[in-house]
Formats: sequence, structure tokens, C-alpha cells
Amino acid sequence: MTLGVIGGLGPAATTYFMDMITNMTDASCDQEHLEMLVYSVPSVPDRTAFILGKSTDSPLPKMTEAGRVLSNMGAGIIAIPCMTAHAFHDELQTRITAPILDGIKLTALAIKESGAKKVGIMATSGTVKTGLFQKSLESEGLDFVLPSEECQSLVMSLIYDEIKTNSPVDIKKFEKVTAELFDGGAEVIILGCTELSLIKRDFDIGRGFADAMEILAWNSISLCGKIPRIPFSQLISLK
Repeated sequence: MTLGVIGGLGPAATTYFMDMITNMTDASCDQEHLEMLVYSVPSVPDRTAFILGKSTDSPLPKMTEAGRVLSNMGAGIIAIPCMTAHAFHDELQTRITAPILDGIKLTALAIKESGAKKVGIMATSGTVKTGLFQKSLESEGLDFVLPSEECQSLVMSLIYDEIKTNSPVDIKKFEKVTAELFDGGAEVIILGCTELSLIKRDFDIGRGFADAMEILAWNSISLCGKIPRIPFSQLISLK
């Protein structure tokens, strides 16, 4: 089955998602890899700005267009390597024929299987406001802890001021947020923005993290009929 990817949200996260798919697939030659159709549309309006009411420019029309193009080109399943964009998942699904993977629910299911009971959430303010992760975790019987207002501003600075601008990452910001969440009882912290996955790629952040984009990539491979190289149980490490 061919995987369709609505990409460009942002561009660096999309290329890393493609690398994940390639590196996580158990393939011994080119022909054993997953076929992908990637439509990169960085012109999609900012999801967080729209959710927080700072913009009236909805991202839904351009995401719908991209999804329809991918579906018409033969994508059997669609993935969106942007967690904030999942706020539009259900409405987007009504407009597109190919099934769209729900990275939020898949992350909650993976964490439940890991045995964790309390989960820290690092995500954009838009994702936090919609309660996407909170609702999915609660539906699986899991408790959660959110960053304080000060630490949430650090999360947004990491994403928007540094990663999205290709600027050096101040890892001390990341460490301050994670320390607060672990002190609040979190056994595992969700890296719930695809830009945060790039921090895990570039820094040794240790144990206690669930990378939502890794989980989305693993499920993309498996559901498209290929064999993931990494066992599912190794996607999450508890603190």
C-alpha cells in the first residue's frame, strides 16, 4: 500500500519523517521499501495561530486540497507529520476518501501499552488548547501533567524561534521544561510536536520520552504492509 504524506508543516519535520520511514523499515534492498507520495505544502496557514484566534486564515482548505491530490494519486493511507494539524483530523477525514492516521490516538495507545500511568505533554499551545493529547490519554485511563505557563512559553520558543527558523536549539530550555514535568510525576513525556522530534534526533535527551512522530512513522510502515525494523515496545522508554 502506498503512503500519502501531507507535508511541509513544517518542512524540516517532513523530511525527518521520510528519513524515519526509510530507517525504520526492515528492508534489504530498494524494492522492499515503502512507496510514498509526499505533497509538501508549507503555504498551509499556521495551525496554532488559527486555533488560538490570532489568525482567521484556516489551514483546512489547503490541507484538504493536498489530501485529495494524494488520494487521487493512489495513496492508500495518509499521514500528517504535524500533531497540531490533528485538530482538524475528523473534519479533514470527511473531505478525503483515503483514511488518515490519527497520530494523537496512536501515541496514547502506545503509551498505555508501555505501562506508564502519568504522562507529561510537550506540544504547541494550539495542541494544548484543543486538548488533543489530554482527551486521548484520559480515554485510555491515563493521567497527564502540562507545563506551567512559563515553561509552555519555552516550548513555543523552541519550536517557533529556533527549530522552525533553523536556528541553534537552546537545550537548556528543553531541559527546564522536562525537569518540571518529571518533577510533576510524569513517567514519560510526549514529544507532541514534530519539531520537538528534531531535538531528540540531535541531542542525547535520555530516557522517559514518547516521540509522537516516531510512533506515527512506525504505524505508517506497519499499516502499509511493511515490517518495521524497530520493535513497537522499544518506541517508548520510561524514566
